[in-house]
Amino acid sequence: MNKKEQDDGFLCGQMLLAMPNMEDPRFLRSVIYICAHSEEGAMGIIVNRRSEGIEFEELLEQLGLNDEKNQISLPIHQSSPPILIGGPVEPGRGFVLHSEDYFAKENTLIIDGGICLTATLDILKAIASGRGPDESLLALGYAGWAAGQLEDEIQANGWLNCKADSELVFGTDLKGKYDAALKKLGVSPGQLNSEAGHA
Repeated sequence: MNKKEQDDGFLCGQMLLAMPNMEDPRFLRSVIYICAHSEEGAMGIIVNRRSEGIEFEELLEQLGLNDEKNQISLPIHQSSPPILIGGPVEPGRGFVLHSEDYFAKENTLIIDGGICLTATLDILKAIASGRGPDESLLALGYAGWAAGQLEDEIQANGWLNCKADSELVFGTDLKGKYDAALKKLGVSPGQLNSEAGHA
């Protein structure tokens, strides 16, 4: 994110944390990485909600990527990435947030702080064959806001925001991310009801 974007109030590359008064159960205690934010709206990926219904290998099989020609051969030190519920919009579409050591020209969006977004099958093939990024998470669906909607929700005390870091985005302790993000802000859960909607 450049200085102009920060001055304009856009939150690309930051984290959103749902306030306790969040009425939508799909976003309860959600930590969302904001991938795009402009006057036209916003898009982000929930990074702390695991999809219980499917594993990485099963997804590859469903997509026809794990056959005799494309066998999974993850490096010994690398486990299969968890599959997360990225949000309620387009839940059948996959998005990979990842470190900048993987880049596909015309398909990878560089967001901020070394974090990128790619939404093609090629990155899944690369991960499955051990040629993918060092850090990644795969999410099905995304969270989206129309023009001005996110700003209105923040103004209505629906969200807090904080700087993103690699651990908040890619850390494996999904349940602990919400409290870790609050700690980063120096806020305890008991203080949240009276806090303003931005940090």
